[in-house]
Amino acid sequence: MHPHRSAQFLTCAILFASATIASQAQSAAPQMPATDLVIKNATVMTASHGTIQSGSVWIHAGKIAGVGATVSAPASAVVIDATGLWLTPGIIDPHSHSALDSDVNEATSPVTPSMHMVDAFDNRQSDLYYALAGGVTTELLLHGSANMIGGQAVVIKNKFGLDRDQMIFPNAPGSIKFASGENPKRVYGSRDQLPSTRMGNFEVMRMAFEDAKHYMADWDAYDAKVKKGDKDATAPKRDLKLEALADVLRGKLYVQIHCYRADEFLTEEAIAKEYGYKIRAFHHALEMYKVADKIAPTETAIATFSDWWGYKDEAWDAIPWNAVMSMRAGVRVALKSDSDDHIRRLYAEAGKMIHYGGATEDEAIRMITLNPAWIIGVDDQTGSLDVGKDADLVLWNRDPLSTYARAQKVWIDGDLFFDNSLPGLGTTHFHGVMHDGGGFGSDDQEDGQ
Repeated sequence: MHPHRSAQFLTCAILFASATIASQAQSAAPQMPATDLVIKNATVMTASHGTIQSGSVWIHAGKIAGVGATVSAPASAVVIDATGLWLTPGIIDPHSHSALDSDVNEATSPVTPSMHMVDAFDNRQSDLYYALAGGVTTELLLHGSANMIGGQAVVIKNKFGLDRDQMIFPNAPGSIKFASGENPKRVYGSRDQLPSTRMGNFEVMRMAFEDAKHYMADWDAYDAKVKKGDKDATAPKRDLKLEALADVLRGKLYVQIHCYRADEFLTEEAIAKEYGYKIRAFHHALEMYKVADKIAPTETAIATFSDWWGYKDEAWDAIPWNAVMSMRAGVRVALKSDSDDHIRRLYAEAGKMIHYGGATEDEAIRMITLNPAWIIGVDDQTGSLDVGKDADLVLWNRDPLSTYARAQKVWIDGDLFFDNSLPGLGTTHFHGVMHDGGGFGSDDQEDGQ
């Protein structure tokens, strides 16, 4: 076909598809959530207390009100018979850059802790829908890894179609992204700027915390004068960068660190001990199996890949048994995407953990639910099917650890946001109306973020 005709054909196809979706959306009735909903006869994988065969989950007012072989829901509850289907908590991605586009790195300085990823979050991006179709209900959207100390993350509930403010996870703890290793030294070394080596990386980090300590001391001295009634006390100049670093030292921000090599895990832990903060998790962490016994006592978790390696210098010593070996040594392990495409298959990545190392089904499910919830700091609200937690659930057509599994329905806070009941299509809420979806993401992989 002539290229001009091909372009015309493609344009017509896109317009036709758009018109079809719009027409169906207009005719669809708004989906008002039921006050009470019971999903019964499912294989219920709780992530916290085992698997219940032919189990039921009762949802009331956006929360899980009952879990078990039977539940005491009111007779008026809407009932879904899930015979032959599987029910799990919503999948949680503790390392995502979805809907941040090219704004993921502020690569103008190696230390930029006052940046906020919420300011770059574009809730209209289709990445979010693809993730939702893969059962992902919660994401930690992180700054990139160009900086030794990057910006502050935002936690979202994947309520695709709602306003941006409605997608922010309420009261989730704050996290900040650090990055050691090749990325920051490559970014700034190419400009003949500090840091250009691993030595430079850690010097930049230590100096930033020295500055933060002096900043905190100045404010402490000022506050002490004010308490004593000194009316002539002059407040120090407010510095957003140092204020954010002070929050790290005060323990107000979870520290999430992009780090690959075994020696650097130990260095990062030593610096954290020196300055008095805790590391929540190492991300990527492909060499954790080498030093897991030393990291486990610190209670630092890891968010890692299943079997990705060899894509950069720091990834040559990776092995697919890393996650399970680290877990067996006592490290809390989660799997993550770091990819707008990979995020929709996290359930299959968890399944690989049974093959690579012999994880149990419960352990594999926890790697994509309860463990990443802990890394983000929301495990008291989501990540498992327990009474009182948010009703973030996924109904699957088969064992969710199978590569053949597909999400059939996805609830977030008890509202249905994805429904694969239409042949060949998925549907998602969009301002209270069900919209047709479908298709999948690109194959772009942004390693190093």
